[in-house]
Amino acid sequence: MASETTNFRILMFPWLAHGHIFPYLELSKRLLIRKNFYIYLCSTPINFTSINTFIRNNNLSESIGVVQLHLPPSHELPPHYHTTKNLPSDLVFTLLEAFQTAKSSFSDIITTLKPDLVIFDIFQPWAARLASSQGIPAVHFAPLGAATRSYSYHHYVRRHPDGDFPFQELRFGDDNEKKSLDDVNKDDDEEEKYSDMMEWLSKKNQHSTVYISFGSELELCDANFISVIRFPLGEEDISVEDALPKGFLERVKERGIVVSKWAPQARILAHQSTASFVSHCGWSSLNESLYFGVPVIGMPMKLTMFIDCKMLVEAGACMEVVRDENGAYKGEEIAKAIKKVVVDELRRAQVEG
Repeated sequence: MASETTNFRILMFPWLAHGHIFPYLELSKRLLIRKNFYIYLCSTPINFTSINTFIRNNNLSESIGVVQLHLPPSHELPPHYHTTKNLPSDLVFTLLEAFQTAKSSFSDIITTLKPDLVIFDIFQPWAARLASSQGIPAVHFAPLGAATRSYSYHHYVRRHPDGDFPFQELRFGDDNEKKSLDDVNKDDDEEEKYSDMMEWLSKKNQHSTVYISFGSELELCDANFISVIRFPLGEEDISVEDALPKGFLERVKERGIVVSKWAPQARILAHQSTASFVSHCGWSSLNESLYFGVPVIGMPMKLTMFIDCKMLVEAGACMEVVRDENGAYKGEEIAKAIKKVVVDELRRAQVEG
């Protein structure tokens, strides 16, 4: 910990979502490879377990410290909801409002730590003003795609109506405000539990398996699959068997695996048997899929996911599942998209082979 007082000190302040926190941690890891920094990561206590697991697994305990951000007490927003993980969709804006009231807490953190630099996220531009008031430079880092930033600039800065947005491929309509799902995140020391899954995947043909990071109608697609599901807060004791249709696991046991909580996503996407990734189109997941060259089957759920999905569709890297007239996803359409993408990938593998 002596390095904390002698090195260049950076205070990182991401939004309270794992899809933002983990890019900040990855940025920290890369910075620490290049220079002798000490990094503070500021968040709420409910996120500490995941953050500390990352720090421990990457042997960064001497270089990264966790700092608590205090949100005001609220009956509507208890401490376990001080994160977007497991947060009911109707409380998202409540969390945002509470986050905006944390200015005094963050100001105290800056005063106490006296960092050499502050790196802040999209929802707290006031962090830069607080840093500047104490003579500390600040850098903005938002783990979002350029298309999303362009859309936001057009809407909220230039204030043009939706119809004037110059990139029609990225426009979206009223069907986007639908049921939300949270990102799948890793629990403590889970990696070793999934060696059987990777062994099973290795036995499948090249480009024959679909990776799905949430539940869907899988019996109809006739493809091999790995599906990850997670239960709402307070319902963690429900078994996978009880959550799925009766007899489902038995019927698909030769071609599918269903797991709860977490799976080694990057390792699965990097595997030669993986043909496609059925995704809610979170930015981090899309980047991993693109990095490993795995086409995406898009089922965007909320916020910027719709823009990022449409951007990948336009680039030819994603097939978006068609919704019905009520904006809902149906098993038949999911299966249709999976079949098409997997067949295309199998054909590609045969040609390249």
